[in-house]
Amino acid sequence: MRLERAELRVVSLPLLKPFRTSFGVVADKTFVLLRVFSEGLEGVAEGVMDARPQYREETIAGALALLQDAVLPEVLGLEWANAESLMRHLAGLRGNRMALGLIEMAFWDLHARSLGVPLSTLLGGVRNAVEVGVSLGIQASVEATVDTAVRHAEQGYRRIKLKIEPGWDVKVVRAVRAALPETPVTVDANAAYTLAHLNVLRELDTLGLDYIEQPLAWNDLRDHAKLQALMHTPLCLDECITTAQDARTALETAACRLVNIKVGRVGGHLEARRVHDVAASFNAPVWCGGMLESGVGRAHNIHLATLENFTKPGDTSSSSRYWARDIVHEPLETVNGVMPVPPGPGTGVTLDLPFLDSVTRWRTEIAAPARSAVSSP
Repeated sequence: MRLERAELRVVSLPLLKPFRTSFGVVADKTFVLLRVFSEGLEGVAEGVMDARPQYREETIAGALALLQDAVLPEVLGLEWANAESLMRHLAGLRGNRMALGLIEMAFWDLHARSLGVPLSTLLGGVRNAVEVGVSLGIQASVEATVDTAVRHAEQGYRRIKLKIEPGWDVKVVRAVRAALPETPVTVDANAAYTLAHLNVLRELDTLGLDYIEQPLAWNDLRDHAKLQALMHTPLCLDECITTAQDARTALETAACRLVNIKVGRVGGHLEARRVHDVAASFNAPVWCGGMLESGVGRAHNIHLATLENFTKPGDTSSSSRYWARDIVHEPLETVNGVMPVPPGPGTGVTLDLPFLDSVTRWRTEIAAPARSAVSSP
C-alpha cells in the first residue's frame, strides 16, 4: 500500500470524573491522534505518551516533532507490503517506541481495512470477545473505594484493580477484599514503592491479591526480582517492559510472573505479539493494559486482546465509564464483564469528525514528499 498523506492531531477529551494515580490527577485526557490515508481508505491510531514524561520518557511534544519532521516524510509516498516491511525500514531508530508505534498501529488498521477483515483476524486472534476488568483510581475515602468497587463487581467486571501509593494501600485493599471476598482484586502502584517499603508490600502479600502490578521503579528489574523472591503474590510488570527482550529478561530472572501488555508502550502490534509469544513460552499469562484511551486506542486494545495468551481480564472497560461522548461513532460497551470485538474491517470504529474537530487543540497535514521513483524500500 502506498501511504499518500497523513494527519496529526492533538486531542483533549474531558473525563467524566478525574482519575487519580500515584502520578497525579488527570481531568482531561490529551493525546496524539494519527490518520494515514491510501486509496480512499484511512487507518487511525492513538498515542499514549503524556505531556510530561512521568509514565515513560516520551512526551507529546517530542513525538510530534519526530513524526512531523522526520519519520512521516520518510515513509509517505512509498509502497509498503505490510507492517513488517514498514517497521524494518524504521528499525534503525532507537527508542521512541510510542511515537513509532503510532505509525505501525495506524498502518495495521489501514491494511486490515484494505483487505476487508477485522484487525484481530490479521493479528491472529482466537476470540470475538474479551474478558474485562476495571481500573479504579485513588478515591476520596476508603468507604468511597469500597462502594465503587462493589458497584463495578455487581456490573459484572471480572477483576477489580485498585491504584495505590504509599499511605494509600493496605487499609483500602483490606476493606475491598472484605467486601468482595470472591472477586479477583489486584493493585497497581505505578512504580511508587521501593524495597524500603518491604513491610507494607509484605502486608499486601497476605491479602489474597491476584497480582501486584509494577510496585518498584519503572526501569529496575533487579529489585523486582529480589521482591518477587520474597512474595507469594505474583508480580506483574508494566512500565519495565517495552520490548520482547525486556519480557524475556524479566521472566528469566523471575522479576515477575505475568506481564501487562500495552500496545502503545511496546511500539505497536508487532512487538506486542512478540511479548505475548515470549510470555507464552514461559507459561506466563498476559493481559491488556489501558491508558485512558478514547475509542480509537480502546479498539486497538480490544483486537490485540483476542490473542490466545491474553488469559487475564484487561483494562478495556466501557467507554461510557470515561467519556460523556467518545470520538468514535461505535459504542464500546462491556456486557457482564465481556467486551465484544468491534465488527467490521480494521479496528471496526469510525471517527465522529464533527465532534473530533471540537476537541482538537492542534492539527496538521503531512503530504508525501516529491520522489524520483516510488518503490518499496
